Amino acid sequence: MHSLQVVYDALPSILAGSLVTVSNVALSLFMGLLLGVPMAVSQVYGGAWLRRLVALYVWFFRGVPILVLLFLCYGLFISMGLAVNPFFISCIVLGCTSTAYQSQIFRGAIESLPRGQLNAARALGMRDNMAIRAIILPQALRLSLPGWANEFSILLKDSAICFVLGTQDIMARTSFAAARTHEHLALYAAAGVLYFVLTLVVLKLLRRLEQKVHVPGYSSGIGVESMGMG
Repeated sequence: MHSLQVVYDALPSILAGSLVTVSNVALSLFMGLLLGVPMAVSQVYGGAWLRRLVALYVWFFRGVPILVLLFLCYGLFISMGLAVNPFFISCIVLGCTSTAYQSQIFRGAIESLPRGQLNAARALGMRDNMAIRAIILPQALRLSLPGWANEFSILLKDSAICFVLGTQDIMARTSFAAARTHEHLALYAAAGVLYFVLTLVVLKLLRRLEQKVHVPGYSSGIGVESMGMG
């Protein structure tokens, strides 16, 4: 009963931390979408030097652990004499990492489309950039939804690491409450349940969106493999 009372007392603080967590993930996911799509297009349709540059970016951010990136980014700002907000650093690092993964999701979706579509658009007199924007990307973004939803769940779990910088998210507030009350098991179990609920709710919403915009004749699993989850 004492453990339940401790969880009940700490719940308002932990729930407030969930707003920070969701904001962090949402901004990082949006950054990954904003930058990942142009990178994917560059890898498929860009020149050799541009493809190598994007590949180098993807290789770096997929190869270096997020914890290391957090400290590197934080140290970089400190060495430049700039005051940094832990939440800002968290969004930057998670956003850059998500950009690398999302670019590969979108690249896989673009490459799954028939090459003849772009050739047909050229035959109709459309420029490549217009054809990519009006024909290729609308289909590719729909096909990317399963992989994109998967990226959300991964990003949500990765965001738990950001508490090491002092970001007042779910983990930071749970850790503070556990250190104060010594009820580590109950509090961390409550945090785990909260992460699970957040993941379940958002994935259900994205699943509905996926069914609504599904492209007939194409597999809904396109793009997931491109994340390099193995």
